[in-house]
Amino acid sequence: MAKFESSIKQVPYAQEAVYRNISDLRNLERVRDRVPEDKLESFSFDEDTVSVSVPPVGKITLRIIDREEPKCVKFESVESPISFNLWIQVLPVTQESSKMKVTVKADIPLMLRGMVSGPLQDGVEKIADALAMVPYV
Repeated sequence: MAKFESSIKQVPYAQEAVYRNISDLRNLERVRDRVPEDKLESFSFDEDTVSVSVPPVGKITLRIIDREEPKCVKFESVESPISFNLWIQVLPVTQESSKMKVTVKADIPLMLRGMVSGPLQDGVEKIADALAMVPYV
């Protein structure tokens, strides 16, 4: 298993507000308009799953497998070219702010690690950046 971690992102919202939003994927409706059309062919979700088609990777579906209120939401890949887990950790900084980190553990064959490690690390960082900019109100 290869592990990829984002840098720690500062979020100007309380830990509980961030957790409440990321633990129910129906809240993605509020950010649907921010999904780049040229990057994603489809984007669907319900309370526990989210699916996207990412050219040229294909369809990726994640399902929430664990919620540790108010600090962590864990996902596993249901449909993906590679098997992986993703978790989002949220910790309080003050009453009105928190910090966040995204981690991915992926089952990447040794021969492919050199080729995909850079893009995966970049992807994890972009996910964390996007999550840090969401209005958690």
